[in-house]
Amino acid sequence: MRFRPCIDIHQGKVKQIVGETLQADASKVVENFVSERGADYYASMYREDGLTGGHIIMLGGGNREAAMSALRAYPGGMQIGGGITADNAAEYLNAGASHVIVTSYVFRDGRLQMDNLRKIVSEVGRDKLVLDLSCKERDGKWYVVTNQWTTFSDLEVNEANVRELESYCDEFLIHAVDVEGKREGVQEKLANRLAEWATIPSTYAGGARSLEDLARFREITGGKLDITIGSALDIFGGTLPYREVVDYCDSSRSR
Repeated sequence: MRFRPCIDIHQGKVKQIVGETLQADASKVVENFVSERGADYYASMYREDGLTGGHIIMLGGGNREAAMSALRAYPGGMQIGGGITADNAAEYLNAGASHVIVTSYVFRDGRLQMDNLRKIVSEVGRDKLVLDLSCKERDGKWYVVTNQWTTFSDLEVNEANVRELESYCDEFLIHAVDVEGKREGVQEKLANRLAEWATIPSTYAGGARSLEDLARFREITGGKLDITIGSALDIFGGTLPYREVVDYCDSSRSR
């Protein structure tokens, strides 16, 4: 199990927000934390700590400059997502991103757009693509949600679909939308299922708030999934020491 760091950028600033509140009306966005430091500061810290495979997420427009500063600070060390398409993906890879992350480009109008998925794979290669399966529970099943996590797609996140999508990407990033940004603990059933289904590197995001949560996550996933933590970390205004998380995950990998 690896700790995958994150940099979420909203309106040009590094923030931690409750994802479900991200709407066109910015006044309704619930912000857990707004940093006084730039995205490049966090990228440099992750580089110095030898953390790889983290992600930069651009939440809406007006974030390109901040994102580019982070890529310059840690070339080859982070993935980037948010508004990525086949037309602009190469720009971010050339700027230093290790991978591009896509959601809305391939999940549009409530459906998986296979033409767009094949197009971006053709443009950047499967080995540079991460699929973000942001999912929300409905009737005991999980479905990919889009349009700032407000619209259910018809794609169920299950073993068959996970295995099919694996042939098009290098990794998965899975946001547990129901708990993301709320610091309410990991969505255990989802994490357990993902560990059973996924055979490529996959990162879970949502709800982790303590070292006990990390230990529980490692137990229910068998260490097969990586994890990212945002709002709960002290570097983002929370109470969970970033340094302890880095040390814990490093020690768990050596067991």
